[in-house]
Amino acid sequence: MAGIGFELRKLLRHDSYSGLIQAYGYAGIISSGPWILSILGVMLVGVFSIGIVTPETLVIQFLVSVTYLMASSLIITGLLQLLFTRFIADRLFEDKDDIILPNLMGALTVTTIVSGVVGSLLLLLFFSESLMYELLMLASFVTLSNVWIIVVFVSGMKAYKRVMYVFAVGYAMTVLLAMLLRPYGLEGLLGGFFAGQVVLLFLLLALVIQDYPGRQFVAYDFLRRRNVYLSLAATGLLYNAGIWADKILFWLNPVTSEVVIGPLRASPIYDIPIFLAYLSIIPGMAVFLVRIETDFAESYDQFYNAVREGDTLQHIQLLKVRMVIAVRQGIYEIFKVQGLTVVILYLLGPTILSTLGISPLYIHLFNIDITAVGVQVLLLAILNVLFYLDLLKVAMGLCGLFALTNVVFTLFSFVLGPEFYGFGFAVAVVITSLTGLWILSYRLERLEYETFMLQ
Repeated sequence: MAGIGFELRKLLRHDSYSGLIQAYGYAGIISSGPWILSILGVMLVGVFSIGIVTPETLVIQFLVSVTYLMASSLIITGLLQLLFTRFIADRLFEDKDDIILPNLMGALTVTTIVSGVVGSLLLLLFFSESLMYELLMLASFVTLSNVWIIVVFVSGMKAYKRVMYVFAVGYAMTVLLAMLLRPYGLEGLLGGFFAGQVVLLFLLLALVIQDYPGRQFVAYDFLRRRNVYLSLAATGLLYNAGIWADKILFWLNPVTSEVVIGPLRASPIYDIPIFLAYLSIIPGMAVFLVRIETDFAESYDQFYNAVREGDTLQHIQLLKVRMVIAVRQGIYEIFKVQGLTVVILYLLGPTILSTLGISPLYIHLFNIDITAVGVQVLLLAILNVLFYLDLLKVAMGLCGLFALTNVVFTLFSFVLGPEFYGFGFAVAVVITSLTGLWILSYRLERLEYETFMLQ
């Protein structure tokens, strides 16, 4: 997302509070847009449907169905997200813009086929609901999977205002269409959600076509052996699996969950606090985009350009120091801003839950979750720097550690009891982040040596 970051930094040059607010406001919405807007959109649909969609259990069934759709689509597309991002980044570096659109169409075709087959098998094996419900679930699953693929690409476009407007229109249509169709019950709500996601998908695709017209319709160059980085595919899968591991375990545990519709279960004790907590990542993600994806990216380019152009060792070492400083400042800014956000939410937590009509019994778990998701932003920054440094196997190992520890400590929290719920996710993300910081520090110290030895 460095392309957007560089454009946003122009707003900071105005040296005014309005420029500062605009830059970080755009950064926060764009960097966390798909995730945050999807949460807000679905929550709004649920809130506005209470009292109109009867019985009210249908609203819960809709919310749970969409949650499962997002979790499963993110996990399955994790195999392709980073792999395709690397392919696009390499082609942009080579100034081969004309092959981007055909390969995007190829990626969407592969995603449609795979998600369609997987979704159909899951429905056939585990569901026995109405035909319309199952068709809408399948269509929404395929559409969401395609949205995640194209979002990875458009997040790197410099047209940050257009990207933000597209997200806003897409999720506004999702809410509006779901509202219009809510008299038709669960199928109406799902139909509105599906239609809104289709609108979002085609608006995003229009952005790409406008900026990167191609000479052919479809291509599959990204699947050629030399372009396939298996470590990136594994990293994407493990990272998304790690994010959802604790939620899935709470859903599968009969003690912490209940059946909602068909095989889908929900955990009332865990789902509400964790999804509210994820709304708190906007400030940290804004800093991530402006600092890591801009300041560090710029110093990174300067360092490796100096290496490629045969600059003096003294100047290369100076640029390396600047790059290390950019990393430290970026991580410090994320820690400071997200830490302040967590403290504020600690203080306002009881008021927020009371305003939303949520039991104060959730406050303990809410506090744990906002701390955990704050550290997750730090983990994302660490992984991003590792990707820049081409330490793909290290990043894969960290994501594997994240997924494994989340599973282990969440299961352990079940044994310890309700007062320890949420600590599994929190401990996992803290251990992974601390491990990542140690590895990153070690690698940056040896950067010149490893850079030249790789030649």
